[in-house]
Amino acid sequence: MQNPFRNFKKHDWVIWILSVIVVATSNILIGEIQIFTLCATVIGVSALIFVAKGNVWGQILTVIFSILYAIASWQCRYYGEMITYLGMTMPIAVLSIVSWIRHPYEKGGSEVKIHKLTKLQIGAMWLLTAVVTTIFFFILQALHTPNLVVSTVSIATSFLASYLMLFRNSYYALAYAANDIILIVLWILASLTQISYIPMVACFSIFLVNDIYGFFSWKLREKKQKQS
Repeated sequence: MQNPFRNFKKHDWVIWILSVIVVATSNILIGEIQIFTLCATVIGVSALIFVAKGNVWGQILTVIFSILYAIASWQCRYYGEMITYLGMTMPIAVLSIVSWIRHPYEKGGSEVKIHKLTKLQIGAMWLLTAVVTTIFFFILQALHTPNLVVSTVSIATSFLASYLMLFRNSYYALAYAANDIILIVLWILASLTQISYIPMVACFSIFLVNDIYGFFSWKLREKKQKQS
């Protein structure tokens, strides 16, 4: 596999550096440097930048981020987030690694071929989202998960994003952006009782910006692929 950083452009490095600065600053403001959160954010932002470029390394880093984020969620008793990332986001990221490697835009290249969903795939997406969300609602309720409604909505948006990612569709980024907004709310609620969670709010605020960037990046890439 080729060096993943060789295709990084100046704006990619700017986004990466600014993201790290924002999270580091949020740590400083609460008077505590949280190495764990900082590392998770750096890996998460790196994953988003690679995914925005249609590079399989984004999926590999997503697997690592899922583990770190699940630990942070467990510490806050956000069992929905923990189960979602370990039981859904991470496994689908593993499947996406296989899917992206098998469907390059150009043979031997690092860019994935973007796919338009069929009607059957769209129908399956909404059906599975409804089923998964319903099942998780009762699981989270049984676990007495804090902020149950917000956590349940997060399940739905996470599944949509993961599904679209697996099928290499541009709209994965909008689903993730919606999920970022939900998670910003979730961690703000957690921060009301524990100020040390503020860096997680900063983390997903950064992710929101990166996912919006990813959407426009993929739409431009999709247009380019259609013209080729």
